[in-house]
Amino acid sequence: MSTRHENTKEHLLETGRQMLSCQGFGSVGLSTLLKEAGVPKGSFYHYFQSKEQFGEALLASYFSQYLAEMDAIFGVRGASGRELLLEYFSRWQERYGDCLVIKLGAEVADLSDAMRMTLEAGTDRVVKRLARAIDAAIADGSLPAKDSQLLAVNLYQLWLGAGLLRKLNRDQAGMEATMQLTRHLLDSPAS
Repeated sequence: MSTRHENTKEHLLETGRQMLSCQGFGSVGLSTLLKEAGVPKGSFYHYFQSKEQFGEALLASYFSQYLAEMDAIFGVRGASGRELLLEYFSRWQERYGDCLVIKLGAEVADLSDAMRMTLEAGTDRVVKRLARAIDAAIADGSLPAKDSQLLAVNLYQLWLGAGLLRKLNRDQAGMEATMQLTRHLLDSPAS
């Protein structure tokens, strides 16, 4: 596949991500997406058989990028595992609006089983990364021994809920309370 073709596909995915994060899946029509991207309809169908397949690819791309960002945060040297976990959640607090799981999860889960499964697989991978980061914090002594998988699931669900309520309430208080609870849940042995 040529670079030009790969760039067109990536351009469609990035344009779609920007539009869907603001408007949702159902609100963005194919013609609107193509007009915004400046791409002819035939080019879209060269890469994607349907809008649903485009949605799957967009979510897969989103999770790839998101997981790479997690790896970059948790790969920082010289900080404790607890500090890295708090940095991750601090960034979530700043960027909750970019979360396609919050924006699209409930909407597409009932529309497309394929997209739902992509979301499920992606969120499972996020939780596994969190559990590994919690294990690293336990190993370096910055967290007491805990069930890392259970804590990862609980933290992820807590932050998804907080992000959704932040969108509904349009205020930051819930996110700040969620960060306080996260700090409590990630108390170090010396705390």
